[in-house]
Amino acid sequence: MDFSGRVLFFVILVGQVWCLPVQSQQASGSKRPHIVLVMADDLGYSDIGCYGGEVQTPNLDRLAADGIRYKQFYNAARCCPTRASLISGLYPHQAGMGWMAAADLGTPAYQGNLNDKAVTIAEVLRMAGYRTYMTGKWHLTNERKIDGMVTDNWPLQRGFDRYFGIVPGGANYFTPVVYSGNQRYKAPEDFYLTDAISDTSVQYIGDHFTKHPDKPLFMYVAYTAPHWPLHALQQDIDKYKHVYQAGWDKLRVQRFEKQQQIGLFPATATLSARDATVPAWDGLSADQKEDMAMRMAIYAAQIDNMDQGIGRIIETLESEGQLDNTLFIFLSDNGACAEFISSGKRKAADGKEDTFESYRINWANLSSTPFKEYKHYTYEGGIATPLIVHWPKGVDMELRNTLVSRYGHLTDIMATCVDVSGATYPSEMNGKTIQPMEGKSLAPHFAGLDNHRGKIFWEHEANIAMRDGKWKLVAKTPEGESFDPLDLRLYNLEDDPIELTDLAVSEPERVKRMYAEWQAWATQIGAFPLDTRNYGLRAQTYRRFINGGFDDNLGGWKTPAGAGATVSIDTTGKLTGSKSAYVAITNAGTESADMILSWPFPGKKGERFEVGMTAVATKQSGCYLRLEQVGPGGAPLMDEEIVVETNPKQTQFVSGPLPADGQYRLAFYFEGRSEDTEFWIDDVLLKPVQNEQVTMIKK
Repeated sequence: MDFSGRVLFFVILVGQVWCLPVQSQQASGSKRPHIVLVMADDLGYSDIGCYGGEVQTPNLDRLAADGIRYKQFYNAARCCPTRASLISGLYPHQAGMGWMAAADLGTPAYQGNLNDKAVTIAEVLRMAGYRTYMTGKWHLTNERKIDGMVTDNWPLQRGFDRYFGIVPGGANYFTPVVYSGNQRYKAPEDFYLTDAISDTSVQYIGDHFTKHPDKPLFMYVAYTAPHWPLHALQQDIDKYKHVYQAGWDKLRVQRFEKQQQIGLFPATATLSARDATVPAWDGLSADQKEDMAMRMAIYAAQIDNMDQGIGRIIETLESEGQLDNTLFIFLSDNGACAEFISSGKRKAADGKEDTFESYRINWANLSSTPFKEYKHYTYEGGIATPLIVHWPKGVDMELRNTLVSRYGHLTDIMATCVDVSGATYPSEMNGKTIQPMEGKSLAPHFAGLDNHRGKIFWEHEANIAMRDGKWKLVAKTPEGESFDPLDLRLYNLEDDPIELTDLAVSEPERVKRMYAEWQAWATQIGAFPLDTRNYGLRAQTYRRFINGGFDDNLGGWKTPAGAGATVSIDTTGKLTGSKSAYVAITNAGTESADMILSWPFPGKKGERFEVGMTAVATKQSGCYLRLEQVGPGGAPLMDEEIVVETNPKQTQFVSGPLPADGQYRLAFYFEGRSEDTEFWIDDVLLKPVQNEQVTMIKK
């Protein structure tokens, strides 16, 4: 089967190391490299051993010792934007993912769905003769489309020959809904997502060399580890039960000293201060220390298990005699995650499936060592990622186990894949004009040369940055507040890689010039208007835009299990659109609560809504159209019995004012209708109206 027991998030690339121009390699008969791209989820810069951490990552450390590591490599500060940028070689906004998959914010840059102006690495390499595989987290399809099983933007439709993992952004590691190809199903017993991702990756690689031995392979492994929830296997947790009793203060110092010994930072560098919101470890009670130490132990166990899976991938490539000819790249999708998550049945931090916890800002501050800030933000703590490149046939032997001082960016991964594979990046695909690549190949670095990377830009939730050589312009915008140019800071990363000395006051002209360049870039990619609303508010606002034409199938609609009716999507054009909801009554005696098709949304006190529908039935019948509050005692604000006839009929009403802010739903009830009655519903309307519009409608 396409899975096997555990969970973790990482990113790695596998392929062949650059030595000669691709044409020269092909002309000499040299095989094109395999490429394995592995990405971790929410992994901090310092967590793995070869970047200073105490977590046991012998397999990643091995790749680093026999490859190269980057001191300065950058992601896009958040999961969806990073994944879009990584897979497309574009900035997130250019690929349609300026924010997250939770909402379409109404502009092309923020549609929350990988767009058709982007082409994926898999699509490009498949055109060049590669077989393409993916395991793990996709998170590049709007969540409403996922809910409705609209598969046009899933991995198989974006260039991958085989896929297993989770299409949405996160899941319980033990009991997720998993996806194989375009099908989804509940995970079986004794399942652990990280192991399932690793084992399926091994299976795909083995199958490839059995069935397609003459074709190069592209394998994208997108772990979910160590993203919350804190779920890990007990044998992995046990390794770390006592390690983190040392506390974050001591461990931050230890990690930084190791980073300096490795050469990631100079001996003259200074560790950033502990986050002001994090208390001193020695000031905690014994119970607090026990709880917090266990949180980090589980987080470490998630990374450990991922590393074990990476080891199995390496072993498989070795057993096939292909490791030397594989370009293997590993990175993380953003900096450490400081989000406070606590929503399980139990609030204990023990790694079990009925908990849903995070390790909090306290330990994220350790993971970010030596930087400040975290995921979401564009200071180094939010965008700096480990990057390991292993490719024995492509990386100069004298460079192995060395550090690359030149900086790079996610978009460079696409450019590198195109370079080493001999593929051609298209200007057009499926009749659509494709955005040119934004990155530059990393291949010159594999020979100790400069790729002249140039400027890099960031925007996420009005957290902005620009890197130009040694100079970095950056600003943090608090959630819910407007971006303020007075928050701009300037750092010389050559002298100050940890961003401790702001030079904005002493370099006002440089700040002005760089900010003007950033504004021009942001305008070009469609980043404006900048939006700082929190996740829940954006997602809830999107709920007010109803899927009334069923373009996303039943995505967003709620249909109770075991109802006395079956609800599906009809694609015969029965009504006005290409799709409509099809309701077949199977049990007329079922109570009303089970005979419902509903759309929940947030409403505000005093709002009125225009609601409506177009419907037809196989025989004259009807349904109730209600606008009602959600929850106990929620009386209907509108309760209209609709006569549905055998010819299509449009119905429209205006509701009374909502009594309070809160959750509401528009619902169709079909109780008491004749068995064997079939309904088709389309053009469902849910639209807030002004008072003057209400008057006009009444007239």
